[in-house]
Amino acid sequence: MTDLTHIDDKGRARMVDIGDKPVTRRRAVALARLLMEPATLERIMQGNIPKGDVVAVARTAGVMAAKRTDELIPLCHPLAIDSTELSFDGSGGELRIKAVVSVTDRTGAEMEALMAASVAALTVYDMCKAVDRSMHVAELALIEKSGGRSGDYRRS
Repeated sequence: MTDLTHIDDKGRARMVDIGDKPVTRRRAVALARLLMEPATLERIMQGNIPKGDVVAVARTAGVMAAKRTDELIPLCHPLAIDSTELSFDGSGGELRIKAVVSVTDRTGAEMEALMAASVAALTVYDMCKAVDRSMHVAELALIEKSGGRSGDYRRS
């Protein structure tokens, strides 16, 4: 088991000192999966939801969320994000939202990618809940990350 870097020697939460870490290119990919009625997904993809263009609004919400991660997750460092991209892919009754965040910094972008995917998923839920009450977020996961001292990771 690795040491918990966000805990000091007295067991108190702390922000990790990243001052001595090198600035490197880092990238993280997260995935959120929403399950819903197939007809709901069809309406989303056709732009036929009463509240408007669900994908466009969710994409914007995801980008905004990535940029504000440090304001919502107490021990996250503020990052100068190089890019945030969200893609939406669906079939049957499953919508997959993939968030890719890249930074050139001293710490990784995993939390920013997870935040982008989750807020995009919640935005879809909010815009479609009146159409499909059974809709739910089924998964939120880090899919891969690269860069930094801990190296690369890919979820199997």
